[in-house]
Amino acid sequence: MKKEGMWKIAIVTLFAIAMAFLESAVVVYIREIFYDGGFSFPLKGFIEDYVLKIEWIREFFTIVMLICIALLAGKKFYERFAYFIYAFAVWDIFYYVWLKVILGWPESFLTWDVLFLIPWAWISPVLAPLIVSVTFIALAFAIFKKIEKNKNFKMRKIEWILFVIGMLLILYTFFIDYGRLLFTNPELIASYVPTGYNWIVFAFGEVLAVCAIVSICLRRK
Repeated sequence: MKKEGMWKIAIVTLFAIAMAFLESAVVVYIREIFYDGGFSFPLKGFIEDYVLKIEWIREFFTIVMLICIALLAGKKFYERFAYFIYAFAVWDIFYYVWLKVILGWPESFLTWDVLFLIPWAWISPVLAPLIVSVTFIALAFAIFKKIEKNKNFKMRKIEWILFVIGMLLILYTFFIDYGRLLFTNPELIASYVPTGYNWIVFAFGEVLAVCAIVSICLRRK
């Protein structure tokens, strides 16, 4: 990549790493207040009061911050899209890195975590969002490389379809546990402890997303 592109990636990387530390610091405070014995399921009462509303707003503005850095770094839609998913991925990876440094958590890649709370709790083993983050980084660099050769680069319709369907399937695996309870047995949410994750659907979603990336990389024009 050209020097300007490498410089932008370095700045975006530093921003995402710093932002990840702030995110992990907030989680440290929340766990100190609500989970003094260490984080575990079932989720405790804070998700039912005003703290939940603050968390929704904080998570929303987290995405806004990532969008802003992407808008500043990129010039056109696809470059900005690549910077956004790259910043998101680095932020997500280093969020867990900082938690491991500060709290010694997660204990393993299969430790369950709450990923987001909008519109309800997304949950999965830590490994799942980390795999998605690596996929985002791969897609971002595939786009960067193509833009470097052709400033008018665009993803083909089939590539968008593969990527979007793949991500929707993965989101389904994050959403389904609490979503099912919310709409069928909301009284069980306070005592819910996850026991199994749908790795098959997740893997299928990942395969579709990777196919989109491979398609981009193999283009000759």
